[in-house]
Amino acid sequence: MPVNKKLLVTLGLLSIVVFGAMTSSKPQDEGFKNLKVLPKNISGDNLHKVMEEWEHSLGVHCNFCHARNEETKKMDWASDAKPEKEMARDMFKMTAKINEKYFHAKKDSLGMIMQSGVNCNTCHRGTAHPEVVVPEGRGPGAPGQGPGGQPGPPPAGQPTPPPPGQ
Repeated sequence: MPVNKKLLVTLGLLSIVVFGAMTSSKPQDEGFKNLKVLPKNISGDNLHKVMEEWEHSLGVHCNFCHARNEETKKMDWASDAKPEKEMARDMFKMTAKINEKYFHAKKDSLGMIMQSGVNCNTCHRGTAHPEVVVPEGRGPGAPGQGPGGQPGPPPAGQPTPPPPGQ
């Protein structure tokens, strides 16, 4: 039976291409390093969405929590060099506990809260360090206010008001 040389050459080249594609494909993604509160199997897209949500809620950029590697001049995403990163983890755990306890939030297949009653923006509202704001006339030193805005003794010469609820 005569063998067609073109067919043999084509099959040979095709097998080389297929073999080369299988062996030289990029290595499997090793996953993200140093994830402590986010799911280990989170996708790159989902991780990016979470980071963007935090970024917008706090009005910051990546370098607020992540340190730069000065040797490579690139962000070292796995580094715990900045204390803000650990604070973000603690705050994430806090909001998750609040949502589970008080809002009965359920988790998705990755272990992420699907619906929440509170999130970063609840308090931060675009500021990295939200401060407690005491209404005017209610702070320390205001009439009837003690340290920390707590009720204090009335100014001199005024009667003591009855306790609340009486």
